[in-house]
Amino acid sequence: MGSTRARIAVDAMGGDHAPAEIIAGALRAREELEVDILLVGDPDHIKAVHQHSEAALKLFEIVPAEGTIEMHEEPLSGLRRKPKASINVAMDLVKHDRADAVVSAGHSGAAMAAALLRLGRLPGIDRPAIGAILPTMIPKKPVIILDVGANVDCRPKYLEQFAVMGTLYSKYVIGVKEPKLGLLNIGEEESKGNDLALKTHQLLQENPSLPFIGNAEGRDVLSGNFDVIVCDGFVGNILLKFAEAVGEVAIQILREELPRGKRGQIGTLLLRQNLRRIKQRMDHAEHGGGLLLGVAGICIISHGSSRANSIFHAIRSATESVENQVLDRIKSEYAQTISTLPNAKTA
Repeated sequence: MGSTRARIAVDAMGGDHAPAEIIAGALRAREELEVDILLVGDPDHIKAVHQHSEAALKLFEIVPAEGTIEMHEEPLSGLRRKPKASINVAMDLVKHDRADAVVSAGHSGAAMAAALLRLGRLPGIDRPAIGAILPTMIPKKPVIILDVGANVDCRPKYLEQFAVMGTLYSKYVIGVKEPKLGLLNIGEEESKGNDLALKTHQLLQENPSLPFIGNAEGRDVLSGNFDVIVCDGFVGNILLKFAEAVGEVAIQILREELPRGKRGQIGTLLLRQNLRRIKQRMDHAEHGGGLLLGVAGICIISHGSSRANSIFHAIRSATESVENQVLDRIKSEYAQTISTLPNAKTA
């Protein structure tokens, strides 16, 4: 591609609040980030969003698509029945080098399936994983959890691959010089956990290229002691949704417990900056969604309930992944990092 700016294909039709909130988030990204955006969807629906002027829409390239994969549809059959659905078209843009990344708040299963079918897996990766960024007790020190929903059932070697990809993402995109890797488990001791945890622990411990420091219990996830934590997608998805709910509850309690009346107004005014920072640290929308690691393209899967702020941050995450060449780094370093031990290959 001739342009040095990242080009992000945004699924304008995916999500509970599409296309209005998707376009609003894309417009903010276009204004605040040095990025070109391709809006993928029904041109008539996109142009019918009244709060966006025709002049604003001219900032985007609109790529026509027909329909979307609904939440109740089975991903593979839906993708086959609707070859021109917005997520299919968006993935094709990356496949044919017209875009550098995809952002979608639509059907997450369909987004993952479309990425696998159209982009394929990276060499050496058996299963892709969705990585989610969560805040920790230490300011500006997030943790990446993977997998958070792509793979319900996992083998030990899958988790080892997740560990490799998560470590590289933490290092090159988040900017952690020496990431600390943990395995989510029910205890710190090596002997704790089910068969998957025990075998995975051995693989991670025997891989000299991984910065593995041991098991991470549930209370350790947000402690800031780990930069990367791996688990299977079943546990990871429950963990992610619970963490998001806790954040929402904490913000709601804070609002309810602030003093009312004049005293409350004065207090809120004095604490405005602090409250804004608290919300930014706890609100999952500030992270935009999860990166689908392991496919031959950059894809950010946002929440179905995403509004403009979340879409903006998803586009920001996609742009940072492009600018930091996360795909090239994973491809070039994976063969050197993944364990070559016989038990790692057959686990």
